[in-house]
Amino acid sequence: MIMDKKLDKMQRIKDRARLCRQSSKAFAKWAAGYGVIRHEDITQTRVHKMADQLAMKGLVDKPEDVYNYLHAADRVASTAMWLVAHMTYARNVYLEGRDLTEEDFKEEPEGHTGGSLNMAIAYAGYLAVNSLTGITRSWLMGQGHCVSAIDSCNLIVGNLTEPYLERYNFTDQGLSRFVRDFYLQKVRPDGYPESPVGSHVNANTAGGMIEGGYLGFAELYYPHMTQPGDRLVTFLSDGAFEEQKGGDWAPRWWRGEDNGLVAPIMISNGRRIDQRTTVTMAGGTEWFREHLELYGFEPIDIDGCDPAAYAWAIWEMEERLIGHKKAVEAGTEKYPVPLPYTIADVPKGFGLPNAGTNAAHNLPLGSKMRGDPQAQQNFNSAVRELWVPEEELNTAVELLNNHSKSDRVQEKDHSIITREVELPSLPAAQWHELEPGKMSSPMRAVDAYFCELVKDNPHLRPRVGNPDEMRSNRMDKTLDFLKHRVTDPEPGAAEAIDGKVVTALNEEAVVCSALANRGGINLVASYEAFAVKMLGAVRQELIFARHQNEVGRPPKWLSVAIFPTSHAWENGKNEVSHQDPTFCEALMNEMADVSRVLFPADSNSAVAAIQRAYQTTGQIWTLVTPKRPVLDVFAHDTASDLAEQGGVCLRMDAKPQVNLTAIGSYQLEAILQASERLDKIGIGHNINYIMEPAKFRQPRDSFEEQAMTSQAIRDKLFPAEVSKRVFISHCRPEPVAGVLRPFDTGTDQTRFMGYMNRGGTLDVFGMMFANRCTWAHVLVNVADLLGKNVDEFLENEEREAVFGNGDPECLRYISHEHVSV
Repeated sequence: MIMDKKLDKMQRIKDRARLCRQSSKAFAKWAAGYGVIRHEDITQTRVHKMADQLAMKGLVDKPEDVYNYLHAADRVASTAMWLVAHMTYARNVYLEGRDLTEEDFKEEPEGHTGGSLNMAIAYAGYLAVNSLTGITRSWLMGQGHCVSAIDSCNLIVGNLTEPYLERYNFTDQGLSRFVRDFYLQKVRPDGYPESPVGSHVNANTAGGMIEGGYLGFAELYYPHMTQPGDRLVTFLSDGAFEEQKGGDWAPRWWRGEDNGLVAPIMISNGRRIDQRTTVTMAGGTEWFREHLELYGFEPIDIDGCDPAAYAWAIWEMEERLIGHKKAVEAGTEKYPVPLPYTIADVPKGFGLPNAGTNAAHNLPLGSKMRGDPQAQQNFNSAVRELWVPEEELNTAVELLNNHSKSDRVQEKDHSIITREVELPSLPAAQWHELEPGKMSSPMRAVDAYFCELVKDNPHLRPRVGNPDEMRSNRMDKTLDFLKHRVTDPEPGAAEAIDGKVVTALNEEAVVCSALANRGGINLVASYEAFAVKMLGAVRQELIFARHQNEVGRPPKWLSVAIFPTSHAWENGKNEVSHQDPTFCEALMNEMADVSRVLFPADSNSAVAAIQRAYQTTGQIWTLVTPKRPVLDVFAHDTASDLAEQGGVCLRMDAKPQVNLTAIGSYQLEAILQASERLDKIGIGHNINYIMEPAKFRQPRDSFEEQAMTSQAIRDKLFPAEVSKRVFISHCRPEPVAGVLRPFDTGTDQTRFMGYMNRGGTLDVFGMMFANRCTWAHVLVNVADLLGKNVDEFLENEEREAVFGNGDPECLRYISHEHVSV
């Protein structure tokens, strides 16, 4: 019975498509397809209905205009596939379409060709729907290795960034240079790639926003990326479905009141590199449709071999989403609304032989062309099916490039990539007045200041990424004001339908909610150990931002602040898995001009740091900040200097014998405690606090050089005449020693102390002792550097404890009478 109904529906669709072809010559001309591109009956009926709607809305003069646009899209898609094949295999391109000979092929082909062929069709459909609606949409692609599809389409239609315009044109010579530049792997004398064409989306890719090197992050970005008025098309991978979870939650986050229209499209081509995807093995499109419905999506199936199907799907998803928003406004629906989601079913590598096989992933026609006449013949036969005569192609391109007619920007200048964020006005900080022994929670100070910052800047949409416990991390005011974004608020809880705090037990998902909010103000707070799971997303964003700086188009989004708190030294009540400074260590070794890693020591320095962070753009600030009450050390003017310079000198003796430097709040306390003992025994010493170690590194390029602190500050903190130096840091000693190498005077004169991978269920003192970072351990290193007997520095029981022979409790320091600065 079910089969009979299905057959009856298929027959009715077939009959309707036939009637559509008979009723319009323009429709029939498009419906005939081109080359390998064919239009299924279901696609034909959908396009016919869409054309009528577009004409009724006044977006086109008559339905025939739609068919003409889609006719043009077929030619662009076919040419793009033709060019993708050449990018992989050829070193010469001939627009006349003649066969290539031995010398026309590359020695070593490379290309991720299968997915790129699929993406060429999808992107051509995206260009088509922009043309036929007169609206330039933003785009995002998760599978960045399919960049040859994007670059090919953009080159065909002339949608190019400056480096491409200078280097390529649509001639035999220009295209030959273009295909030779793909996977050129040649380096310039200055160390940068010779070719602007990357193996992934890069800063030269017209309209590109993320590299897409890690599958799955586009899924986490798109629900948070748009603001009202934006339209975003996102191309997703079925491989990402099994690589990164969190994309399933998109319906939980989308709200029509503070989001634009989103059109997610999965290119379901069924293969990973050498194996079928989970979707394919679990039951294919039918199984995935049921999965999507379970998670609150509204799945739509299309033919992924047809650019018109993509154009229709984008239009249809937007129309449905607009309808859902209106239903919410009318009170007939409530959030989460069913989020339209397209599944584009296509064999990987469609357009060339061996589509759908393992070979299709990278080199569908084999790994060698040179010296293999049969392989060359196979290539020439295959691309002949894709070739479009130049005159016919020019007509198609001219039609699609209706930007001036529609008064719309080119796709490279879409709304999200060109958005410039107005810097926030800074509220007055509630600076802590210093009193001897006074303690406060730096994270509470951050919480209070961020809350006021958001209130004072309503033009900036806030997003707070929270992977677990906002209140545990002392962000109470922010949570109470912004609230968790939920679909069913619990009475009396800090929850709301329009909440601005994105909470999920998934670090990647929450950090991406902040990174994607390009037009707003963002903060992420996480347990330091768990923040390590954010590294891939953060690093990818840093790389892309740096590349944008290098090509002279710096990103304009407001810098993102990430607070790894509940950190290694505070999390002693848990096990060593919760005591991990890897996150800040890794980011401290990224590019210092875009990756800012700071260690606020108290409330005032934390507020000064966050103030400075939100006056910058295109950077990610990692602020390793205590949540427990710690000693108030810095007056507000000193804290401001610290945030600007990266470090300050707290104490400078007339005749210092040793220079003591702390990085981290608990480490500063250890230095200050050791200082009291040094004063008692008459050892002159200087004390520094470094909040941003990377500002003191040896710069690795001109961009980092501009981010360094001045030589005068360096000389003040580390005078050459004081060669005996002790550094104690929040991190492991080795990464810090590398960053601060300019101040390392050698193993016989410099000591680095820090986390040694020791821990367990301990308190802060226990962590400090286990990692040999107490004040007494500082003194042992000072004694060693000065060539003095440790007995001059420590009492008997203290010495026994330090060397593992006595009770560590005698080293538990409870005095907080240190002098603040």
